[in-house]
Amino acid sequence: MSFHFRQMTQTQAEEIAYNWHYSGIYSFYDIMADEDDLKEFLDAEQRGCTHYVVLQNEELVGFYTFHMTSADTVDIGLGMRPDLTGRGIGNDFIQAGLDYAREKYAAQKFTLSVASFNKRAIKAYEKAGFKIVDTFEQETNGGRYEFYKMCFDTILSSCDGERSNSALFD
Repeated sequence: MSFHFRQMTQTQAEEIAYNWHYSGIYSFYDIMADEDDLKEFLDAEQRGCTHYVVLQNEELVGFYTFHMTSADTVDIGLGMRPDLTGRGIGNDFIQAGLDYAREKYAAQKFTLSVASFNKRAIKAYEKAGFKIVDTFEQETNGGRYEFYKMCFDTILSSCDGERSNSALFD
C-alpha cells in the first residue's frame, strides 16, 4: 500500500473538518465536535508546518500531525477518512506515518494520545508497537474524558522514564 504525504492545504483542512463524520461513539473524533479543535484545524497559521494529508493514488485518505517534543521524539495525531476505518488498513496507515516521521524528523521515539474508549484504535496502535504509558483526563468536546498516552521507541523496548502497560493495571 503506497501512501504519500503532503502539507495540508486550506481546502483539504476544510474538507476534513466539514465533511468527515464518524459514526457512533467515534463521532467524538469529528473535527467539528470541539470548537477549539475546529478553529485550530482551520487556521493555516496555527496548523503551520505540522499538518499533513495522506494521499493514496492522489485521493485524500487521511491526515497526520507531527510535533517535535524533544530532539528525537515526535508526538503524532492522525485521522483516517471515516469510510476507510475498520477495514484492516490501519497498520499500514500507522506504519506509513511512522516511516515519514523517521525520515523527516529523524525521530526514534513516538507518542500519541487516544481516548480510552477507542479500543479499535488502541488495538491498532499496540499492533504497531505502541504501549500505554500513562492515563490522563482532558476537557474536550464539552466534557471530561479519559485518555491514554502511548509511546513507541524504535531503539528501546519501552520509553525511557515512563511507566509500562503493566504499571497502569496492577
